[in-house]
Amino acid sequence: MFKHILVPVDGSETSMKAVAKASGLAKAFGSAVTALYVIDPYPFTGVGADFAYGQAQYLSAATAEANAALDAAKSAVTQAGVTAVNTMVGEGHAVHDGIQRAVESTGADLIVIGSHGRRGLEKLVLGSVTQKVLGVSRVPVLVVRE
Repeated sequence: MFKHILVPVDGSETSMKAVAKASGLAKAFGSAVTALYVIDPYPFTGVGADFAYGQAQYLSAATAEANAALDAAKSAVTQAGVTAVNTMVGEGHAVHDGIQRAVESTGADLIVIGSHGRRGLEKLVLGSVTQKVLGVSRVPVLVVRE
């Protein structure tokens, strides 16, 4: 049914629950899995040149965090018995844009994404990547709640 599953990760317990669900689906359908971590490559844009010195340190830390999250996801998928697993680091000022670009570049036909289930003011202040993905996705999205 699904040939390629994209699972965005951020290193959180919630995203690892999504990895577990994606692994189960991939095993059942014989799907490939791509774990994705999205980094904002220019987080200091618009705040002035005083922050430019921190760009290299930020990218180094963000890349290390991405690699750790992707390694954990790949390990979990492999342990579940899925052999067709890839990892990728995407870029985007908005995470949902990076996810959408990854869907297009990988040919994924399902997104499995975790949601913290925030509501009210907390959701308004923190935003919801999952909600934005649901709004822009052209492929089915399975939301795994915390």
